[in-house]
Amino acid sequence: MTGETTVRTAVRFHGRSAQRETVRALLDGLRAHSGHLVVTGEPGLGRTALLQWAARSFRAGSVLHLGPATDRCAPATAEELLGTLRAAAGEAPLLVCVDDAHLWDAPARAALGRAAESPHTGGRIGLLLSVAGHRAVDPEYARLPVVRLDPLAPSHADALLDDVTDGATAPAVREQLLAEAEGNPALLLALVRRLSPAELRGLRPLPTPLADAGTLAAVAGRALSGPSPDTHDLLLTVSAAVRASDGPDVDTGLVLDALRHLRPEPEPAPAADPLPEVLAGAGDRLRFHSPLLRRTVHATAAPDRRRAAHRALADVLEAGGHRLPALLHRSWSLSGRTPVARLADRLAALAADGTVPASPRLRTKAYARAAELTADGAARAERYTAAAEQALLAGRPDRARPLLAAARGCAAPAAVRGRAELARGMAELRDGPVGDAHQSLLLAASLLAADAPADAATATLAAAVAAWAAGDLPACLATLSPGPVVPPGPVGRPQAPGRSPDPVRDHHVGMRALLEGRLDRAAPSLEQVVERGRTDDRPEALLRSASAALLLGKVDAARRAGARALAAARQLGSDALVPQALEYLAYAELRAGRHSQARVHAEDGLRTALRAGQRNTAAHHRAVLALAASIEEEPQAVARHVEAALATARRHGLAQAATLAEWAAARADLGRGRPHDAADRLGLLVLPGPGRGHFAVWRLAVPCFVEAAVLAGRPEDTHEVLTDFAGWAAFGADPQAAAQLARCHALLAPQDRADDLYLRALARHDEAGGDFERARTALLYGKWLRRRRRPREARGRLGTALAGFDRCGAGVWAAQARAELRALGAAPQARGAGTLTRLTPQQLRIARHVAEGATNREVALTLAVSTRTVDYHLRKVFAALGVRSRLELARMVEQAEQEQGAGRSEKTGAQP
Repeated sequence: MTGETTVRTAVRFHGRSAQRETVRALLDGLRAHSGHLVVTGEPGLGRTALLQWAARSFRAGSVLHLGPATDRCAPATAEELLGTLRAAAGEAPLLVCVDDAHLWDAPARAALGRAAESPHTGGRIGLLLSVAGHRAVDPEYARLPVVRLDPLAPSHADALLDDVTDGATAPAVREQLLAEAEGNPALLLALVRRLSPAELRGLRPLPTPLADAGTLAAVAGRALSGPSPDTHDLLLTVSAAVRASDGPDVDTGLVLDALRHLRPEPEPAPAADPLPEVLAGAGDRLRFHSPLLRRTVHATAAPDRRRAAHRALADVLEAGGHRLPALLHRSWSLSGRTPVARLADRLAALAADGTVPASPRLRTKAYARAAELTADGAARAERYTAAAEQALLAGRPDRARPLLAAARGCAAPAAVRGRAELARGMAELRDGPVGDAHQSLLLAASLLAADAPADAATATLAAAVAAWAAGDLPACLATLSPGPVVPPGPVGRPQAPGRSPDPVRDHHVGMRALLEGRLDRAAPSLEQVVERGRTDDRPEALLRSASAALLLGKVDAARRAGARALAAARQLGSDALVPQALEYLAYAELRAGRHSQARVHAEDGLRTALRAGQRNTAAHHRAVLALAASIEEEPQAVARHVEAALATARRHGLAQAATLAEWAAARADLGRGRPHDAADRLGLLVLPGPGRGHFAVWRLAVPCFVEAAVLAGRPEDTHEVLTDFAGWAAFGADPQAAAQLARCHALLAPQDRADDLYLRALARHDEAGGDFERARTALLYGKWLRRRRRPREARGRLGTALAGFDRCGAGVWAAQARAELRALGAAPQARGAGTLTRLTPQQLRIARHVAEGATNREVALTLAVSTRTVDYHLRKVFAALGVRSRLELARMVEQAEQEQGAGRSEKTGAQP
């Protein structure tokens, strides 16, 4: 090191907007009434900073700071405490900030908790408490509202780093800092402070380890003060065991057995119960409440004691036959970082052995440790690259990037550099500018062409996917241009019997032919890929099968392949592939018109994509959620998902996600009766010009544009794009297109031809399936009939449309159908069914589960949401329906279902 960097104070908070809004609501409310709030999170996440921000922001009165040092003087009762606070407040509101309230003694904590819950008569007092993450459930605070601070998302951590260094950090150093900080802002700032300017700019090597004992201890603060020797051994053994675990917890039996090896003297090993405060137990598993504290315990332990703990764990695991974690612990029991060739070779061999049970996360650690112990530069680069590949499979691109940076620093042959570039390109494809990903993947293909042609073909296909995501048709075609024949499978890997000798080449050929408009050439190759998915059980092959099926418009085949890919990825622990499988499933459901199912898959996909650090994949899921919400009565949800999808799409060049999101916003306008706004939005997407949407998506929005343009009185704008859409419908890749084309012609046709065209469109819908699109056509036909003074026929069509919209949850479109029926004097009279339409789809799902007798916790587990979310929506349901008990709600839902079922039967049986 050449000295420390002076870290300037961050200009603004990063990634805490929701938490600040909650605190701001407390501050604003103090003008009229008292309030209280608990801020919780692990050390370093910004509890103190948020309290300081609140104190600076409060202008309506005075601020009182209370800290742990005052606990001896704290009043013993809530009444005394409130009296003291009222005296301090006077006539004006008072904000009381209590940092680290969990460190107060028990009587003071109890008084504080009771004071927060007591009605504050005679004053307007706001209590803003901060407590450690695991202490928010203590009895004193359990009934108080909580705002939680989680680790920063990668984009926010990146912005914080730029803020305090003026963007002067070298890319490789940036990746290592962000990975080491794990979203902890205080740790990130401490790491930057530790480095010299030359180290930050990549001009000098970084210290090893980057997060040393002093840095971690400084951020952890007093949370680990003074454990007894026995307790310290327990904490150290748990922290050491987690290093070779697949997750944040470890087996209690393993820890106790290792403690017996660690302390062989006659007295028994320390028991794991009662647990130290920083540990949590669940069944037979142990974990730290805070990852930062776990790392701090391990780093601050005496080196010989730390090595002894790893040695004890290795002995226990070897006796149990767990070879890979045992060898990892054995390697960590060595003194120093001197290369040990034999041990490194054994670690790498076990990590590469598919018969050894291990997750990608564990294989990442094994390969990385093997690389650290390897002296030869080429072998070290290969092992760092293999570790990065496994980190990507585990859904940890933040871990993969520093490993790839380490591999780049070693001399390596072209094949190894090609694998590293392929891994880098795949990371960028999922979480970076797709134009950069395209170039990285093309470079990977060129480096791999001579020694690993099958991997080169995989890189080429991925480069085409990057160009597709960017909406760059020329680049996509150039990438897929014919090249040398690729041998079957990876080098040295036997090909499965009965499988086509060119699995990736089929995808290449079919995709290029499709883009050139030659379905006769595309279909045979892509069908081979789809067919292969019926017998293959590898998630990568199944994802290719789902992709090919979507290209061909075979949505049922895409759903089957996507579902199998999802199961295979989950079974293998390939967290990186789960969001992609859910993306294909969501698109397949969307193409089939099953918006509710698409929403379920996209919600799950969004959660897994964000956990895996895949912002690009998350943007695609948000676009699907926006499209699903655009048919429901959730304009705010549409706007929220559109805004989030476009934020990533614009930064990373995701033309496909951007087009889908803009389409969703326009369709929401159309559904709410704003055809002029919809036509303006859609015109930018579908009309010729530099701003036209993604080449494979804009045609899907043409039927919406035609409807909006006709309703807005601009039918002349549609002629050119309708000709293009007719070609798309003839292409046969979209099962709904033929019916939509007939509907568009009906909208534009003279009166004497429109009737037949609407009937033809409905007949085509019957062939293709899909409630939503058929109901839209029936709605338009019913409107047309009503305006032609044919009320009996109009009533039947509108009733059919309403039933279809109700069935697929298209609340905003159902409202249009009801309005038309009211204009005919035939509005549905069912109180229950009409009342339930006031609910959002999520509220309706919760209401139905509660009506069936489920508890809030059971509903939360079923819908994969928090109990707090269920509580919030259920309060909204009670308010919207005017009910006061779960029994009333059950009766209303039952009545609504019966009346809606009877109404649907009556309506669908109506004759024109």
